[in-house]
Parts: sequence; structure tokens; C-alpha cells
Amino acid sequence: MSDWKDIRVEMDGHVATVEIRRPPNNFFDRPLIAEIAATFESFDGDPQCRAIVLAAEGKAFCAGADFSNRPDTGTGAEGAGDGKHLYKEATRLFRTRKPIVAAVHGAAVGGGLGLALVADFRVTCAEARFSANFNRLGFHPGFGLTTTLPRLIGPQQAALLFYTGRRIAGDEAVRIGLADLLVGQSDVRAAAQALALEIAQSAPLAVMSTRETLRRGLADAIEASTERELVEQEWQRRTDDFGEGVKAMGERRQPDFKGR
Repeated sequence: MSDWKDIRVEMDGHVATVEIRRPPNNFFDRPLIAEIAATFESFDGDPQCRAIVLAAEGKAFCAGADFSNRPDTGTGAEGAGDGKHLYKEATRLFRTRKPIVAAVHGAAVGGGLGLALVADFRVTCAEARFSANFNRLGFHPGFGLTTTLPRLIGPQQAALLFYTGRRIAGDEAVRIGLADLLVGQSDVRAAAQALALEIAQSAPLAVMSTRETLRRGLADAIEASTERELVEQEWQRRTDDFGEGVKAMGERRQPDFKGR
């Protein structure tokens, strides 16, 4: 149904499925987020679509930013302008009108967690891993997570996940309210589609207006928070700690931060 480079779009009745196709890790950059945003926006004008499932092929849902492609992710010391553009694309996701269910079958890490939190609901499994690992990489959280994460699980739990960068499994994510439904790993997408179908069986105008009321001000808050996030990320990307954090991640070892 779609000619996009890195996503596939299918429609089954009133439910659209948007699949990220960058296996195995589904790292994102600005073009990928722009593709997803444009697709969601197209569904806003399509009365046939009443709910969207956001899924991914490969082992991860989305393992975060593509650090090998820093100009398009804003993760290099010189990349603030591009990072700002990435966050503008991300903000577009929050301005779309159709309800979204994320099928999180694997890792949702860093900005990948931010992408999962664009959705209204998350269906997951015990094997999935959720992590806001920015501080463990040596820089400030992004992708609007400083708004979406505390809004979802409360400021105390959000601070714990931010400061430690710990990974939590799908059952723990459901327990703290980060995800909504726990199923077997092989059933995640089907369960997400079933939930989307249940939503689609309600009156579409009523659903969209209720969603707009519940999420009123969210996109504006995301836009404001990403501006703050970017300012902090910009100077922290130039620190020794950021370089060490990225290096340690690549070498799969504990980072040795110096506070400079």
C-alpha cells in the first residue's frame, strides 16, 4: 500500500498497520520519523482509517537513534540543527488525530521509547525491554520523554528510569503503567490489532474528539520540552562523558564517566 522506503503500510478494514522495516534494531533518524509522521497525517484525512497499529519487524521495536548517522539524528557535536529538525518531525507525530496502538515486541530504548510513547496504548510481552538510557550515554533525555514519561507513570518512576537508565521487562512495564497489555511475544502484533479493532468499533468522531480532549495541550508541551531537551543535549554532546558513553555502549561495557 505504501511506497515509503523504511515502512510498510497495510489496511485491514478500519485498522491501519504501519510497520518499521529497519531490522534487526530499527534505529531511527530524521527521514524515518518523517515517513511515519507523513503516514499518520495521511490517515487523518482518511475516514476509512479509525485506528493505527505501529509495529516493527526484526528483534527490536526501536533501539533508538542511529549513532552511525549523526547528521540525521543530531547526535554529533555539530548536529544540533539536524537534531532540532528531527524533533520537529517527532512533534508532528503528537499532532495527528487517530488513536495509535504500539506493538512493542522487543527493545524500545532511548528515542525508541519516545516513539513508543507517541501511541495511546502499548501492547508488549515479557521479552520486551524498555529503557530511557540517555543518562547512561552521557546526555539529556530527548524525543519529548521529559513530558511523556512522567505524564504516563508519574514523576517519581520517571526520574528513576531517567537517572539509572535501567532496562525493565514487559511485565514490569505493565505493572508501572508504561505498557497496557502483556501477551506472548508471538501474539503482540495480533493483540495490538485486536485492541485497535475494538477502538475502531466505537464511533470514530466521538473517539477522535475524546482523544483530543484527553491529549489537549500535549503536542504543545512536547514542542516546548524538545526545545529544552535540545538545548541540554547540544552542550552535553560536546562533553567527554558523552563520547565515553557512546564508546562504552558500542563496546558493551560499563562507562567510566569523569563529569566533564
